[in-house]
Amino acid sequence: MNEDHNSSSTHAREDHKALTVSSGEDCVATLLAAAPGIKTLGGLIAIDPQDLSPASRIDYLAALERQSSWLQAAMQRAIVAVAGISEGKSDGPFTGVDEAEREDVSSALRLSAGTAQMRIDVARTLVNHLPNTCSALATGELSAAHATVIARETAAAIRDGLSEFAIFSIEEKAIAHAEFHTPSQVAQQVRSSIAKFAPATFEEVVEKARDSRRVSCYNDVDGMSTVVAILPAEDAQTVMKAIEAFIIKGSTVFNIPGESPVSDTRSADMKRADALTSLAGFALAASSEDVALHRRPITVNVTIDLPTLLGLSENPGQLAGYGAIPASVARALASDGKWKRFITDPQTGALLDYGRETYQPPQALIDFLIARDRTCRFPGCRRSAALSDLDHAQSWEEGGTTSLDNLGALCRRHHQLKTHGGWGIESRADGSCTWTSPLGKIYQTPARSIVEPV
Repeated sequence: MNEDHNSSSTHAREDHKALTVSSGEDCVATLLAAAPGIKTLGGLIAIDPQDLSPASRIDYLAALERQSSWLQAAMQRAIVAVAGISEGKSDGPFTGVDEAEREDVSSALRLSAGTAQMRIDVARTLVNHLPNTCSALATGELSAAHATVIARETAAAIRDGLSEFAIFSIEEKAIAHAEFHTPSQVAQQVRSSIAKFAPATFEEVVEKARDSRRVSCYNDVDGMSTVVAILPAEDAQTVMKAIEAFIIKGSTVFNIPGESPVSDTRSADMKRADALTSLAGFALAASSEDVALHRRPITVNVTIDLPTLLGLSENPGQLAGYGAIPASVARALASDGKWKRFITDPQTGALLDYGRETYQPPQALIDFLIARDRTCRFPGCRRSAALSDLDHAQSWEEGGTTSLDNLGALCRRHHQLKTHGGWGIESRADGSCTWTSPLGKIYQTPARSIVEPV
């Protein structure tokens, strides 16, 4: 009799627990879709995420992030209320602009003076000039990190007098871009937009910055030193391409045909450091003929539209691995370059077709895919497509074709994640794809305009 009673109690407890978990998961789904606010936050805090299924824990995390954005929107208004809507004036020869206001914020938030000033500058930019970013932050559509980079990247343009219409257009485009991209990718996109609206200012700023290029060496402990190179973007890309080329060329030393491979235990950073040291005695030109990524010699890729190339427009070029560069720099680089013709959708900028007829079709397809994707297609990954694998979304063994709609760039880590980690991908010919995580979560990677940063 007792055993039956105990068994019934156990089943009752298990049924109650299952009901609680199910109710909690339904509640999380509802709260994720709800507008951020005190009521929504209270509902989330009442839930223990450990009681949820793995998939619902991800929804819980996303819902909390939306609440964090809402609170950060209130924080921006509070910082402006303390620091003032505009810069505070100096009270004398021994005090600086915003000195008292900065101390109030730094003391209240336990921040350094420099960090407090950055928080003040961001808050003023958002509240005074970027109302749509503030609204998106308050409704949880934008994270605090995304809002911060939009404010930081537009601050100088606002200060230099860029028109309200231009700022509005840049802001709207950045908010839309943030839906599928990381803060650093949004920052790149904002810089490119600013360069389009104010090409003369962009040209002047970049030209002035070039004068700060330098290489410095600082002695450290334990027999080490730090070499710092501040270079124009195109020169920095040349240096990094040379290092990657040398690493690929040097890898043959560790896999000599006819002999057992020698294990290379160095990390990627160690390999780059060793390559840079070795390259001090060699020119990139001496090795570029022997080194090929996806059968192509090492190159620095620049994208420039035809009107700008002809001097009819001043739209910024796009330097692969960096972002926007002035039209004059892009034209200078293009003047010595080997050309590839690409056809794009005039509305979206997405690649539609390629115009190479002098190479075998497989090589033309490789060229097209690297130009179309530019980076690994996993959400947020910026590993260069030229250094990534070209993966069949549907494997060859399962009937997948070697075609535009089934091939795309994946870095080695995300290639392995897709092959062995349970992630699924649905690929399309324009380069866009839909990822499904092992827990069933859906993430979109949109098609990339060839004239926009990634």
